Amino acid sequence: MSLPGRWVLADPVDEHGQEVDPWRFDKGCLLEPKGKLVLHQVRPGSALDFCFTTLSIPVVHGRIVSLCDRLGLQQQVQFLPAQVEGQSEPYFILNSLRIIRCIDDARCEEVRYWRSEDGDPDRVGQYRVVAGMRIDPSNVGDSHIFRPWGWSVALLVSEHLKHAMEEDRITGTKFVEV
Repeated sequence: MSLPGRWVLADPVDEHGQEVDPWRFDKGCLLEPKGKLVLHQVRPGSALDFCFTTLSIPVVHGRIVSLCDRLGLQQQVQFLPAQVEGQSEPYFILNSLRIIRCIDDARCEEVRYWRSEDGDPDRVGQYRVVAGMRIDPSNVGDSHIFRPWGWSVALLVSEHLKHAMEEDRITGTKFVEV
C-alpha cells in the first residue's frame, strides 16, 4: 500500500454506507451479501487490477475474473461484485473458498502463537506472527488460489496462476515465493 501514486481502498460498506464485517471474507465459504458492496478510496491514485483493502480483503478487476474462469478455478474462488468509488470498470471482492493448513513452521523465519498471557483468549493457539513464510506444498493438492490456515492476511497462488497473471499483465501484484 505504500507505493507512490497507487490507490488505497477502504473495507467494504453496503449501498447505505453501513460497515460490512470485513472478517467474513477470510472464512473460506460462499457468501451471499445483501445488496451492493461499495469500496471507497482512502487514498486516490492509479487503479489496479489487484489490490487489498486496508484489512487485507482482495479486490480485483473483471480481467482477473475472466482469467480465473479460463483456468477453471470457479470452485476455488468466489467473486462478489463491488462498486469502487470513481470507477466505471467492473471490480469484485475475491473470496477465496479454500483455506489450507500448509504453513511449515520449521522452515519459516519466525512463527509465534497467541498465548493465554497475551490477553486474547479466543486466539490462543493461533498464529500471531508468521515471518518468512514457507509452506509444505504436499498439503496444497490441486489448489491454485487459497489462504493458509491461521494466517488469513496472506493469499497464496500457484506458480501456474502466477504465470497466467504475469502473461495477462495484471497490475498490482507482488509475488513472494513461499
